[in-house]
Formats: sequence, C-alpha cells, structure tokens
Amino acid sequence: MHSAPITAPARVGDLALPERRQFLATVGQGFGGLALATLLGGQGQAAVTSLPHHAPRARRVIWLFMPGAPSQMDTWDYKPELQARNGQPLPGADKQLGFFGTNGACMASPFKWTQHGESGSWVSELFPELSRHVDRMTFIHSCHVRANNHAPAAMELMSGFSRPGMPSLGAWLDYGLGSLNDDLPSFMVMHDASRPRGDDQIWSSGFLPRSHQAIALNPTLKIDHLTPRSGLTAQRQRDTLDALARINSAHAADRPTQADLAARLTSFELAYRMQVAAPEAFDLSREPKYIHDLYGTANKDCQVMARQCLTARRLLERGVRFIQVFAGRSAGGDGSVPDVPWDGHNDIDKNHRACGAATDRPAAALLADLEARGLLDDTLVIWGGEFGRTSDSQGGKGRDHNPNGFTIWMAGGGVKGGFHYGATDPFGYKAVENKVGVNDLHATILHILGIDHEKLTYRHNGRDFRLTDVGGTVIRDVLA
Repeated sequence: MHSAPITAPARVGDLALPERRQFLATVGQGFGGLALATLLGGQGQAAVTSLPHHAPRARRVIWLFMPGAPSQMDTWDYKPELQARNGQPLPGADKQLGFFGTNGACMASPFKWTQHGESGSWVSELFPELSRHVDRMTFIHSCHVRANNHAPAAMELMSGFSRPGMPSLGAWLDYGLGSLNDDLPSFMVMHDASRPRGDDQIWSSGFLPRSHQAIALNPTLKIDHLTPRSGLTAQRQRDTLDALARINSAHAADRPTQADLAARLTSFELAYRMQVAAPEAFDLSREPKYIHDLYGTANKDCQVMARQCLTARRLLERGVRFIQVFAGRSAGGDGSVPDVPWDGHNDIDKNHRACGAATDRPAAALLADLEARGLLDDTLVIWGGEFGRTSDSQGGKGRDHNPNGFTIWMAGGGVKGGFHYGATDPFGYKAVENKVGVNDLHATILHILGIDHEKLTYRHNGRDFRLTDVGGTVIRDVLA
C-alpha cells in the first residue's frame, strides 16, 4: 500500500490546528501519518495531498556521492587546451587559487582520454565500465558552489546551505512525497567505516520533524538495535506499542506543537515492522552469483561500494525512495584522508586511480542492473562530489579545492542520454556557460520527481522555508 504524503500548502510548521484528528494526520506527514494512524488505533487519518504537482518523470533517486571532490578535468570534462599548455602559466592565475594555494602553472591530466558511445562523450581512463553508459547520462559541466571546504560544501550540495541544521534533499522528499512502502525507511544513507566529513549534517532532517531523518548504515549494512530482546514476543511488543499509543495520543492532543513526539511514535512503529523487512532486504546471499560478479562484491578493490550499490538496488525494489551511497576509506586515495578519499592534494594520478578502481565497476553495474530490471526508467541516478579541483597544480602533482566549476552527471528517469549541458573555461577552472548553482540542481531534481520547488514549503521560526531558498531554476534542457 502506498501511503499518502503531506500536502505542501498544509505546512506542518503551522500546527495551530483545532481538531485532534487533523493534528494526528498532519504532524506525522506522508508515510509517518499513515504509520501514526495505525499506531493510534485508527484515530488518525492519512493526509490528503496535492502532490505531486505534475506528472513525475521518476519516483526514486540514488545519489552516488564521491567525498573529497573528483577533479573535473581528470574525469568527465576533457580540456585539450589544458593538455597543450602543461607547465605554462594559467591565464588569470594572478592570485592564490584553491583553498591551500597553488603554483599558477597549468597541470595536464595524467590520464588518457577517449570518446565513447553514439554521443562521442569524452571520458578519462579512470572509468572503463561507466564509459559504456555515457549514452544514458546527462553531464552538467557547469556546477558551482559557494563553499570551498569539504563539510560546508557537502552540506550546501545536499541542503542548499553551507551551515548545519538545514533539511537535506532526502528529508524534503520524504516530507513532500511520503513513502513508497510501509516497512522500510523512505530515506537511507550508506557510508564507509569513516563517515564523510560533515557526517550527519549532510543528511539531516534539520527543522523538519525527525521522522524524515535518514537511517545511516556503515559497511556492515546492519541496523542497530533492531533485534528484539530475548523473550520479548511479537504480541507483547504489539501490546506495548498500543499502550504507548493510547497514552501518548492523549498527551499529544493537548500539546499540538510537539511534533517530535509523533516522530518518535512513528519510529517505534516502523522499527517494529522493520524487524522482518530489513533482514530480508539486506541479505545479499539471496542474489545469484552472476549479480555478485557484475557488481564485484568479491573484488578487494571495490567490494565495499559493490555491496552498497547492490543493497541500494534491493532497497529500491522494496520501495525506498531516496538512497545516498558515500564512497569512503575503501575508495582508496592515499589513505591519509579516509573521510574524503577523492581529495587529491598530493598526487592526483595515484589518488584518482585508486578511487576510480573502487567506484567504477559498482556504479556501472548499478546502472546496468537497474536497466535490466526495468527500474532505470523511473529511477534518477546522480554521481558527483562536493566541488571540483584546480586546473593548476598544488605541489607539482596534486590539485587543490575548486568550487568554481565541476561536473555532476545524472542518468535514468527524466533526463536525456548522451547530453552535455554547460561548460567550464578552456582550462576547466571556472563555469562560464549555463552556470548551475545548487538551487538550480535541486529545483531540477524536485521537478523530475513531480514537485514544483516553489510550492514545497515548511514554516519554521515565522518563515516559509523551502529547499531552494529564494532561488532555483529548473534546467529544462536536460529533461527527456
């Protein structure tokens, strides 16, 4: 059963609702509203919705996040001029560039580049498997952010703001659209043993009710505290939850501004059902050998992300709407910064080769697997890091942080295949054509999922907030 999401005009933050039944339906939002109705013995009701605002082009999202910032001119943004001017002064480099500082001399990409697919898209040798899928991808080469360090930039890319405490894209989607299933969270995150820099704030629910917070999983792919206590039967658990519901519903009816109480009740009910659903969803032994071979789950170079991407596909099949996979320590790099593995300050060649080997095969397998199962048509897959890297060198072999221009690609439901949008300058340093800011990117993603970004709001501290703040333009040229 698909649950009914919250109406955007209702803006749960208003909460001055006179009727108890209205409160119970509204404060839970989406899937939470339905779970809360069950939890409160039928006293709640599913929220009426006006979402989606238009026909969605996709229903689910997987974001493959590459912490540390892949270099655009070493991955997807081929720059012949940079190659030809290796070692020469970088035009415009009359001041210190990057975060730590660079030497102002052009540094050519150390990787070989070839064209792929009917689109003739240029791809570096780092991605022998993903290069087979370029005709399914839309490349946005003109992305830029304001922040120039990892944690603030990652928060900006996910929430639109470079400061903590703001709701992330996944939380906004859960608030607006609700869940596609009754037994698993709608928003899930997978990371390595070392969380990405910025950790929980990247996937925070911010000021939205906590029922929209992501469940984050480390490489063990296990949810903590899900196994019931020894001797606690299912019936006893059910009776306990029902008793809590009766007590707390009476408490909540007299305190309509306490949204966190409803969120906690919802989490209890969801955890109860997850005891059965989650172990089955995370059991990769149910997959045949050819699928494990496709993803590379036994390959030491990529097995962590391989297991995460395979799990992500299983979660999508079971109705999880938004999944983020953060490449981590196992993505390689030089090992000195496990929480930001693509951070190639010292040696871009060594760093990016290791990261490419750890992420290329699993990501390509995910695209191929989704397409074979008919899931890619209504799933949006996104790949990218928090910013780009400098065109001139740092220390001779490395590249520094660069928020002025970088590439993100999207594939699957809602976007054109083999399409390139925007451009950086001839050296790859700065976005110069059809510049895309975070608000534009978010507006486009929301549009693909059927949401008008200007209408999805939440009242907080006397103001109607939205994911795109006061900006954002849908990039209609990339839409299929």
